[in-house]
Amino acid sequence: MRYRPLGGTGIDVSTYCLGTMMFGAVGNPDHEESVRIIHAALDQGINFVDTADMYSAGESEEIVGKALRDSRRREETVLATKVYFPMGGDGPNKGGLSRRWITLAVENSLRRLGTDWIDLYQVHRPDPGTDIEETLDVLGDLVTQGKIRAFGCSTFPAEEIVEAHAVAERRGLRRFRSEQPPYSLLARGVEASVLPVAQRYGMGVLTWSPLASGFLTGRYRKGAPVDLTSGRAALTPHRFDPSLPVNAAKLDAVEEFVALADEIGCSLPELAIAFVTSHPAVTSVIIGPRTMDQLEGLLKGAPVVLTDDILDRIDAIVPPGTNLYPPDGVWRPRALTESGLRRRPLGERAAG
Repeated sequence: MRYRPLGGTGIDVSTYCLGTMMFGAVGNPDHEESVRIIHAALDQGINFVDTADMYSAGESEEIVGKALRDSRRREETVLATKVYFPMGGDGPNKGGLSRRWITLAVENSLRRLGTDWIDLYQVHRPDPGTDIEETLDVLGDLVTQGKIRAFGCSTFPAEEIVEAHAVAERRGLRRFRSEQPPYSLLARGVEASVLPVAQRYGMGVLTWSPLASGFLTGRYRKGAPVDLTSGRAALTPHRFDPSLPVNAAKLDAVEEFVALADEIGCSLPELAIAFVTSHPAVTSVIIGPRTMDQLEGLLKGAPVVLTDDILDRIDAIVPPGTNLYPPDGVWRPRALTESGLRRRPLGERAAG
């Protein structure tokens, strides 16, 4: 396993990061098996583990904590988790990026993880209701207190990353050291601005969903029936229904990528992950196995190298900076979801 520097933190992390979203109720509910998968990844040279408080309502963090209970494993592992999404039921002030919530959430994560410190604490999405200065200030305090070593953001648009860095410089605050965006053969939108901005600020980049929610595993093929009653397809059927044009476009591209992978002698998942690791802005790609077989299959692709010719052919299938689908199905900015933010009062709309 090759290692790369995580931005300017002085921390070196493996090119593969073990994502643990599939450990717990939403994926693999067997804690012992999940721990074995984590240990197998660590034994193969992965030293970077990513989780979040909201994964299976905290269960994923608890599983990671069990896996890293041995002090040697904990010291050798770069541990990342996240904060933002609501935890603990309905009601106000149980999510977001306020000082109040982050201060409480980090203590809960530390308890579930069974550790005294978090190496990379990430804000899971932007919070329009909290001034970014407030968020950066409390995260900086957590670094000073030794509860976290560094902090970053996840799925932030480029303009929000720029604003956060500008505020940090203007106010003399610590800044985001990493960004975690969705990036795959089918979702290349971050190439246009997010990745260049991360490079400009010297940020580490750990990408999620390299297999495009399963479309790049080979499980979903053009003309084949899709079971919309189980697994991820049951949770978000609109993202898998082949009758919808957006999904048909993904399936068309998948057929071309399958043929390309066959031609160069690798699997479709190996092609997909090798593509992401080829970008100079990318520090680490998050792989999220649910089973040991899936982990072993993903690790086999580590030596795959894509030549410039292959990357050119990928560009011809899905052009650079193009998203064939909205990659973040969990969160959308208020500017898109709230029509009132895009419309002047009726009496003020006329130009004259």
